[in-house]
Amino acid sequence: MADAATIRSKATDGTGFVRAGSGAPVLLIHGVGMDAAIWQPQIAAMQDRFDVIAIDMLGHGASPLPPENAGLFDFADQAIRLLDHLGLDRVGVVGHSMGALVAQEIALRAPARVSALVCLNAVFRRPPELAQAVRERAAALGGPGDPAAIAATIARWFGNPIPPGLSDAAATARAALESVDAEGYARTYRLFASADTAHADRLADLAVPALFMTGSEDRNSTPAMSAAMARLAPAGRCLVLSGEKHMMTIASPQKVTPRIMAFLDQVADVPASAEAAPAFNAPAFDAPAFDAMEFRRALGSFLTGVTIVTTIDEAGDPRGFTANSFTSVSLDPPLVLVCIAKKALGHQAFSTSRGFAVNILAEAQKAASGIFASKAPDKFASVAWQPGQTGNPLIGGSVAVFDCSMEQLIDAGDHSILIGRVHDFSHNGAQPLGYCRGAYVTPGLSQEALAAAAPPGTEVGAILENEGRVLFFETAEGFHQLPAGRGLGAANEARSLRGKLAAKAIDAELGFLYAVWDDATDTARTHVYYRGTVDAPVSGDGQIRFVEIERIAELKIADPAVRSMLARYARERAEDTFGVYVGNEVEGEVRPLAKPAPSAPIHSGPIHSGQR
Repeated sequence: MADAATIRSKATDGTGFVRAGSGAPVLLIHGVGMDAAIWQPQIAAMQDRFDVIAIDMLGHGASPLPPENAGLFDFADQAIRLLDHLGLDRVGVVGHSMGALVAQEIALRAPARVSALVCLNAVFRRPPELAQAVRERAAALGGPGDPAAIAATIARWFGNPIPPGLSDAAATARAALESVDAEGYARTYRLFASADTAHADRLADLAVPALFMTGSEDRNSTPAMSAAMARLAPAGRCLVLSGEKHMMTIASPQKVTPRIMAFLDQVADVPASAEAAPAFNAPAFDAPAFDAMEFRRALGSFLTGVTIVTTIDEAGDPRGFTANSFTSVSLDPPLVLVCIAKKALGHQAFSTSRGFAVNILAEAQKAASGIFASKAPDKFASVAWQPGQTGNPLIGGSVAVFDCSMEQLIDAGDHSILIGRVHDFSHNGAQPLGYCRGAYVTPGLSQEALAAAAPPGTEVGAILENEGRVLFFETAEGFHQLPAGRGLGAANEARSLRGKLAAKAIDAELGFLYAVWDDATDTARTHVYYRGTVDAPVSGDGQIRFVEIERIAELKIADPAVRSMLARYARERAEDTFGVYVGNEVEGEVRPLAKPAPSAPIHSGPIHSGQR
């Protein structure tokens, strides 16, 4: 196809538009200062499967000016007139920024004309300081092509300095801003500055399936705004693209456009007679292949532990509470559950939410646990957090996070059970925070305490795993040894465990304590071994070997105590149930890290004496 910007037409009322392709019709509505040509990446990608129509909004491109005190209805009526001109009864509507507000207005005014709605980087209920900044920008608009205003806008959209990878997208946006009609831009921007609350009380009437998509780094059309809109819309869904800013349609079309198309395809597969909202409790339309084993291992980060459960309320504000009522429900589909007391202050927000996130806390997050278990007015001021893929707050430093949509809400006595479908998760090798018998506990021996208080000559070693393999050092005689040294030590202490790992450029992270024993013949010598993880080394050291766990039994290992420990490790690794061995090299016992939970009701809410 020729360049989309050169294929232009006009409707009878003077509206400019671009049309390309064939298939299900889709109307694209740009933001303030742009025009129909800004959708060129989407038109190029979609035209083989969709009849794509990109409109010039009033005051932009080839279209006439809007009224001096225009409302969203003026822009919506323009779009509906274009559909009438083209003989299109029903279309999918995709709007960006200001265009998203117009798209919502169309869907609310003429729901029979809209099959699906995609709102990209939409604004909603701006916080006071942001609303004031937008109003000030609207009042300060200069003459045509105001260089200072354009430079400030480009910096806000793309960064200052502009990253090299975004220079082309920034140039495209700059060219549009420099060519837009100054009066059309001013009239439209003044409306945009005040229209963020136009649909606050009307989104509950939005009958069509709606996707609210924004970038995690968009400071003006924030993830919280999209999450709040998706929550209010009966068939709404929120999607946050990591690392993206306001102009993600041209900055990262390869990420944005496939998600638009996938959503429109999913809507097309829903029978017209079906109710919209239930149909969109299905799995995420863009979910990657789910790694069930990795998911199980991530769930295993939860010991007897402590979580902070988070969501976004209907006002777009983050909410959270501390709970230990967390468990996995299903691997396929991936489901988890948490419980919240009905008397909890956040019960209304969570019981009406379209999703939530579970953040499993690390040992260093005791303070955060206490704050979220309290009635502190601004709990999120005490933690670093960022929006997840669905807009839910994810707390930095957590051992694992699970970002979920609401699968089911179950009434259970004085609690509600929230069952979530996991759409995204992550985990690391940090020590989780435990809780038992009214107090915080740690399941393993503190590495710092070991370094300070271990008897002289203590052998400290590690079972370091990488993708189902364990790291060994092979001797010249063909024996295999685990990494071990005299004490935990530091990287500059050659005989210590950390020193020996550093000497071979091995990047390891120690986790749980795994075994402690004394020599039967020499009680002065203690052996301490940890479990851990390791990145595959790149040093080329000929002694380093990675051995599959199931083949460890075939190895020549000189120390019978280590050989016995590794046999136990292979067995417990297969069962995913680890304990700690305490004794000597001849006899001892394996103490489980946690006792099985009794069959009793699950509790949640603030963790303190008397209520967990």
